Amino acid sequence: MQNTGMANQAAPAAFAPIEIDERGYYGEFGGAFIPEMLYPNVEELRERYLKIMYEPNFQLEFQQLLHDYVGRPTPLYLAERLSERYGARIYLKREDLCHTGAHKINNTIGQILMAKRLGKTRIIAETGAGQHGVATATVCALMGIECIVYMGAVDIERQAPNVARMKMLGAEVRPATSGSQTLKDATNEAIRDWINNPENTHYIIGSVVGPHPYPDMVARFQAVISEEIQWQLEEHTGRNHPDLVIACVGGGSNAAGAYYHFLNDQRVRLIAVEAAGKGVDSGHSAATSVLGTKGIIHGSRTLLMQTEDGQIVEPYSISAGLDYPGIGPLHAHLISTGRAEAVSITDDEALISAFELARTEGIIPALETAHAFSALNKIKFRHSDIIVINLSGRGDKDLAMYVEHLPRFAR
Repeated sequence: MQNTGMANQAAPAAFAPIEIDERGYYGEFGGAFIPEMLYPNVEELRERYLKIMYEPNFQLEFQQLLHDYVGRPTPLYLAERLSERYGARIYLKREDLCHTGAHKINNTIGQILMAKRLGKTRIIAETGAGQHGVATATVCALMGIECIVYMGAVDIERQAPNVARMKMLGAEVRPATSGSQTLKDATNEAIRDWINNPENTHYIIGSVVGPHPYPDMVARFQAVISEEIQWQLEEHTGRNHPDLVIACVGGGSNAAGAYYHFLNDQRVRLIAVEAAGKGVDSGHSAATSVLGTKGIIHGSRTLLMQTEDGQIVEPYSISAGLDYPGIGPLHAHLISTGRAEAVSITDDEALISAFELARTEGIIPALETAHAFSALNKIKFRHSDIIVINLSGRGDKDLAMYVEHLPRFAR
């Protein structure tokens, strides 16, 4: 069926190359707003991350682990039945087939190698859906390094399988019990820990958020996704770019990775899919591009949901990984300039798309990823278009939620 929905944002009238400046800004979004006690750590990372990242020995170890341990390259799969249903050529970038079940391990492999070269002996992380926590616990087990993962108490309950995985891998999972007890609060707790342990601890941030250089560093580690899409698509179609790239955005690391090599290619539409929860205007949403205003959260200037006096509005989404009141500064820049088109998807719309993908292609997606598929119902595209959807994670962790809703979709 051909789609007739409208995207939320128009394409930009004028094009300015997208790049980060020396202060860590994409346009007006980014920077590093940090407590004084963290300045030495963040500054050391800023001064050294690019030099370390592109050392031949680092790249050799990083690429070897991606290949032999993570299982890269991940397939680019032509979803024939889905393509027939929507009237375009739809390819799925199968990040769900990575070791640990999501794209998150691309970044944690890179950051654990970075931490070792910085002489850090203790790792902390935050997690929402648990995928980043599992990926961090995995690489810490691989390298024999102490691992502490902060996770909202609500998310610990709704993502129990991933909590069990982290503990089996030897990580300590510490609950965040303040605020909404979700991803925002887990991040707050991780930052507090880092302040108290600045010398021996590296904070592996799981998304393109936080103070510079984290958004850029995480995007570069995840850029392997779009790098593979280029040559895989050329093998499939004879050209190295799609017409559209669709990805879900909470903080936005999977989207940043899927967009990275297409950021300055105006032939490619970038579709950023956010969680509308129970509805954008319901008071239970995480649609930051619609509801957010400029502000500072977790060390960077970005778009975030906040009151007039600057108090953060608690987000809501059925998917723990999208349950965040802000977005990464790269995505704030892309959306505010019109380079990316923002689409808001409700819980129910995401559930419908999850069951559709399961029964059309035999793939059960993570709830976060299901939001990306639902965008097919809300954007315009042509029959000739090549669409790549970043299938960022598998749905094992969300099976209890799917089982709860199974009666609605019984055949």
